Amino acid sequence: MKNVSYLKWLAAALFPGTIVFGSGGDGVEILPFGNAGQEKMLYDVRQRPQAVYLKDTLYLVYNGEGRSVLNKNSRRRIEALPMALSYDPESRSFSEPIALSEEYSTDHHDGPVIWADENERLHVFYGWHRDLGTHLVAERPRSIGASLEDWRAAPVPSQKMSYQWMSRVLGGKQLVFYRTDRHYSSWTYRITGDNGNSWQAPPEDVLDLDLHLGEDTDWSTYTSKAVSADGNFLHLGFVAYDDFKRPASEEEIASGELDARRRQNPRYGNRYPGSYKYNLYYVKIDLRSHEVVNHLGERIRTPIDRSTANTKCMIWDTQWRGGGIVPTMRVDDQGRVSFLHNLSDEDHEYKLSYYYVRKVGEKWIQTRIAPSSHYWNNGYIWEDSEGALRAYLLVGERFLEAKGVMDRYGGGTIEEWMSEDDGNTWEFERDLTPSRAEYPGWKYNNIQEVRRPDGSIVEG
Repeated sequence: MKNVSYLKWLAAALFPGTIVFGSGGDGVEILPFGNAGQEKMLYDVRQRPQAVYLKDTLYLVYNGEGRSVLNKNSRRRIEALPMALSYDPESRSFSEPIALSEEYSTDHHDGPVIWADENERLHVFYGWHRDLGTHLVAERPRSIGASLEDWRAAPVPSQKMSYQWMSRVLGGKQLVFYRTDRHYSSWTYRITGDNGNSWQAPPEDVLDLDLHLGEDTDWSTYTSKAVSADGNFLHLGFVAYDDFKRPASEEEIASGELDARRRQNPRYGNRYPGSYKYNLYYVKIDLRSHEVVNHLGERIRTPIDRSTANTKCMIWDTQWRGGGIVPTMRVDDQGRVSFLHNLSDEDHEYKLSYYYVRKVGEKWIQTRIAPSSHYWNNGYIWEDSEGALRAYLLVGERFLEAKGVMDRYGGGTIEEWMSEDDGNTWEFERDLTPSRAEYPGWKYNNIQEVRRPDGSIVEG
């Protein structure tokens, strides 16, 4: 194994009520910093970040302090609060967590994201799922304060947002990319150049796969995002989701099999999971002009509908092979784009694998890396200082059957796989699962890197 510097990363442990911060492997201390959470105390690649590293201190937000309640359908759910705390890497200690709201939510999509402005004040968005949420800014730079009283409300980018994703972009500005309303609605972005006091929009929304479709079909999309090293370009990878729901039969209503209401998958028939998304599409946005181009450099008219996506933006026709989570996207210093994609195989809907997707010459190539244990497994890929590609994969001996609310969102142990030939071949490198002997049976998911306010990744 090469002597390299490993990234700091966060991973949500699917053990009830705990999240883990660490760098993986036997002998590495697990540092829990959240209790009593929901399905996703830290969110997946669609809604981030949950951490920012500012002046040698790590600031974290998450869903926590949950309590069990009965919802309107008399089903037991966990309602939780958006929480914040800080971590001192030198002393390896956490601050006391504070609640950023007095209102609980049973919707894990309402979970918080965090970012820091040019004045080093922390900002948090939470409560944004098809509704008007909250934008808070800390009163003092480099501080979460001691309570909610140390934060104030700030202007919101939109009246509705879902899956908000934050990044620093050109000229020190801040971008939020999000879905504008419910499943079939469009995706767009806003940019602030005055630390969140005002937000500017592009001339048109970017994606709207349901646009121009008839009444007998509905398509939506989910996105992965990355910003170029110079902050001038926003890269989007997106997938297509068959969102049409035919009227449910009495038998389906009685059995609770609501996934069966969606159209059948031509490859897997009626056996496929209703959360599967298909194909892989890519576009690049020039944030200076708002111009959108595809992988061939052709200018694309927005909003991008399903027809345009299929004819102009598709880089992988998966032929009804699907996955739950969108791929993790990576953009290198030269602007080259690649993906870590978790996708079902040709012969069975519950047989899945991780693929490395990249452009070689004029073609997009997909190379299988290793098997995956669930369609919601959300890994990570990066390049070390010696040029080797390293993928963090969530694995298991077999497909993870849903047992309770947690396992239906995937998870497993963590393996590192490495490629020294630009992704053409991959080899198992090591087991990164933290303290497996001390914490047997734990599952992990949704690995994310820790970044500074400017978007650079924290190493070490």
